[in-house]
Amino acid sequence: MNYLILVSHGQFSEGLKDALGMFVGDGIKTVKAIGLQSGEDTDHFENRFKSLLSTLEQNSELLILGDIIGGSPLTTVVNVLNQENRLESTIVLGGMNFPMALNAAILKDSSSKDELISNVLREGASALKQFEINDDPEDDDEI
Repeated sequence: MNYLILVSHGQFSEGLKDALGMFVGDGIKTVKAIGLQSGEDTDHFENRFKSLLSTLEQNSELLILGDIIGGSPLTTVVNVLNQENRLESTIVLGGMNFPMALNAAILKDSSSKDELISNVLREGASALKQFEINDDPEDDDEI
């Protein structure tokens, strides 16, 4: 079984998981979320992640999406995965947003690692746009 683990500062990962639930249905069972809470030290966060990791199948592949590459939550998670010898079966990506997480949740069980990385990163980047109002009434039918 493959798992998607959302890692963030604060409640971001939990909120993102909640929103994903509206789109992925039963697939949400393989999505986990953990955030470093305000005032929490990294040792406590590390222990919470170890506890979460212990609930997953040992031979499972993991896709970790973190809010910030180099941030304390993601580096703590990567250190634990390294200690547990689980990095070889893990993909770690940073800068997560909703389109990235949605694609990851949908594609994690059906794509090769290279395809998964490419598709998730491409979707995350292509979602970054400025919202513009189009005053053309002919375009209203396309929405």
